[in-house]
Amino acid sequence: MTWSGHWHGYGPWTGSRDAYGQEALRRPGGELNSEQTRAFVASALPPLMTGHWLMRQDQTATDRTWTCAVAAATWLKSTYEANPPAERDDGGRAYVTLEDKIAHAMDSLPRGVDVCWVHYTKSQSLISFSVVCCLNHHHPGLPCPLPPA
Repeated sequence: MTWSGHWHGYGPWTGSRDAYGQEALRRPGGELNSEQTRAFVASALPPLMTGHWLMRQDQTATDRTWTCAVAAATWLKSTYEANPPAERDDGGRAYVTLEDKIAHAMDSLPRGVDVCWVHYTKSQSLISFSVVCCLNHHHPGLPCPLPPA
């Protein structure tokens, strides 16, 4: 698959499982100016479809807009390291290794595939952070909220 574009980083969002489960706030409405879409754009909850992050222009930052996949993966890594996942009581592994996650991101991002990492932290909160491809394969009609400088 050939893709040309850049990436935006969103999050990290941290909250409860109950808040994360509020799916109505995690999807826009069918009409751009509908009440549901306005509520979605104003919400900080991660969208159900990663490409919908592009609708939230006020949550797009210049320091999280990249033209290099390595820079986007570095942000994912540093965000993960600052918010490590909870460990299982029995010592077993609950998640794939960070190295495997980075390898997957480095395979996916250059092909235009969004990357979203979600896990429980040691405090038992959920954390979600994403790198979204722009222009987006699944939402080609959504304009770029912040073109790279």
